[in-house]
Amino acid sequence: MSRVRIAALLPEHAEQVLAVYQAGIDEGNATFETRAPDWTAFDKAKLPGHRFVALDGDGRVLGWVAAGAVSDRCAYAGVVEHSVYVHPEARGRGVARALLDALIASTEAGGIWTIQSGIFPENTASLALHERAGFRVIGTRERIGRHHGVWRDVVLVERRSPLLK
Repeated sequence: MSRVRIAALLPEHAEQVLAVYQAGIDEGNATFETRAPDWTAFDKAKLPGHRFVALDGDGRVLGWVAAGAVSDRCAYAGVVEHSVYVHPEARGRGVARALLDALIASTEAGGIWTIQSGIFPENTASLALHERAGFRVIGTRERIGRHHGVWRDVVLVERRSPLLK
């Protein structure tokens, strides 16, 4: 992966981050969402210490990863749900793995014991990426929601911290 730098996701990256998000949405196998949120909603939903961008040598956003709390209940304080998106032109270069590695490092340092996500089964590249990064499949939620009028399944994946005692 040449000339790619992982950095904190900041407001200055907002326009490019949301464009990468919308590109993933438009492909149809990344999320139930149909439109990227505005920056205010995105920013509010993501934990500040657990969001990163991959930047090329010119500072262009190649991808992003971010996590949000799954619940405000104290029992779930160490559980986050994440998303990772890579610009279509930057795929196959290790960008997503570098982003996931940065997220894993930040969550380990921050006392997070579980990172989870739901992935459409058709998104085989994402499932393989997560497996390589130490995530395991928990199960499949069948026909959990409608997407463009079609019932979709979601594969639940999680990574449990090896520091969990």
